[in-house]
Amino acid sequence: MTTSPLSGMVYIVGAGPGDPELLTMKAQRLLAQADVILFADSLVPKSVLEGVRPDAELIRTAHKTLEEILPLLTDRVRAGKSVVRLHSGDPCLYGAVQEQMYALLDADIPFEVVPGISAFQAASARLRVELTLPGLVQSIILTRISGRTQVPETEELAGLAAHQASLCLYLSARHVAQAQQELLQHYAPSTPVAVCFRLGWPDERIWLVPLAEMTTITQQENLIRTTLYVISPALAAATVPPEIARLGNIATLNQTRSRLYNPDHSHLFRPAQS
Repeated sequence: MTTSPLSGMVYIVGAGPGDPELLTMKAQRLLAQADVILFADSLVPKSVLEGVRPDAELIRTAHKTLEEILPLLTDRVRAGKSVVRLHSGDPCLYGAVQEQMYALLDADIPFEVVPGISAFQAASARLRVELTLPGLVQSIILTRISGRTQVPETEELAGLAAHQASLCLYLSARHVAQAQQELLQHYAPSTPVAVCFRLGWPDERIWLVPLAEMTTITQQENLIRTTLYVISPALAAATVPPEIARLGNIATLNQTRSRLYNPDHSHLFRPAQS
């Protein structure tokens, strides 16, 4: 099957957490067809680029500023080329994408955004757990702690922790002791925490520990970047594979069941069974 050439525009593409098999079909197609690919080389592994055209121009951006990146996008599109701007994870989360979209609009450069899988989704899959268990937790919070990038006062971690939801903490490994202190104001010390390092990469590592040991394992393993924390009572029900380390006194949970597939529960497509 042949595909039409890509239009001369910018495609802002989510590369997912790192595993090339977690690219969407659309992301794979765009990468295979694009004339130019700008990628965050500190966050996107080389394996994600294995299907690109041999003659595609590959531009690394980890060392570049926005002012250096924008002319690379605009000049090539004005020359009639298709450009993929490849970001890790999903473009809607912590990717400094909005400023690029504003600049492209100002320059009258057409663009499209293509979503990707986020690290919290990959973590849930690797841990073999649902983060929204009936009767236990029905909300997921994606956040970070204040550091060089400040968090609004209304979103301070301790306030969000009060909900005791499934909380996914990005970009916080350098401030893990402060994060643990704020989380412990509302979560029990035995609440399970998944410490996820470089999800989807060949050197991926995951530890399941009680919240009280979140700082200890982070410092022991010298985790300072590319680390996601998932704090959730739902993790007590995780059916983790044997390669994931379970450490410390982690809370456990009896099996829970949803109403959806219960025989005494009726809905539009199935009457209750007597």
